[in-house]
Amino acid sequence: MHRHLVRVFLFVFAAIIVIPFLWMLLLSFKFQVEISQANTILPAVWTLRNYFRVFETVPIIRWFFNSVLVTGSATTIILFTSTIVGFIFAKYQFRFKNFVFLFILATMMVPPQTTMIPSFLLINRLGLYDKLPSLVIPGMVGGFGIFLCRQFIEDIPNSLCEAAIIDGAKDFYIYLRIIVPLIRPAIGALAIFTFLQFWNEYMLPLLYLNKIENMTMSLAISFFSTQRTTDIGAIMAAATLVMLPVTIVFLIFQKQFIKGIAITGLK
Repeated sequence: MHRHLVRVFLFVFAAIIVIPFLWMLLLSFKFQVEISQANTILPAVWTLRNYFRVFETVPIIRWFFNSVLVTGSATTIILFTSTIVGFIFAKYQFRFKNFVFLFILATMMVPPQTTMIPSFLLINRLGLYDKLPSLVIPGMVGGFGIFLCRQFIEDIPNSLCEAAIIDGAKDFYIYLRIIVPLIRPAIGALAIFTFLQFWNEYMLPLLYLNKIENMTMSLAISFFSTQRTTDIGAIMAAATLVMLPVTIVFLIFQKQFIKGIAITGLK
């Protein structure tokens, strides 16, 4: 009985989350007249006109390319820096190690709103204002990623690294051939978190970017919706295009993500 109640609760909870996204997808295939009438769930006549209108009226391909470039670059860099720094903190001993690690954790407690002005001044002084690298460079190292990778790497027996050293393996070889394959669940979870963070980032593009052609998808969808407030179908089509890459990334890494969350809970 208890198990059935849990299943019913999970089904209802999942439906509450999925229904808005499904409704958005269905609206993107409806004509504007049918959307205004709001008397049907499924489209009476399925159409791709809303998607064509999005591609014809705004440079959404350029926006999509900007988001892919920024998100892909940032995710790759953070995965590298988080795993290698986590490896250093987990398996090496050096002076002020605990102090430095606590300092990194303390950076996670600083609200991003408090650093907006100094970050903007720094980006402007470096000549990166209204350029896509301004969205990548400030976030190349993340405290959460370092903490997550360090916790996983600490559980790897030191004997594996010591055996590799006896066989003549260098530090980077140990990191690449031994550590990275053993923490794939953590890397998968971190990849999804990082991808979502940068793909959905709104504040930094709004602060650092000015030209329309340099916008990312999260900022562009806000710009598009304000320009076409009455064209609900086109807005829903644009929102669907924004969600598509996130869905694909989650489907690719879902096994590693679920395993990483499960292991983190056990820890």
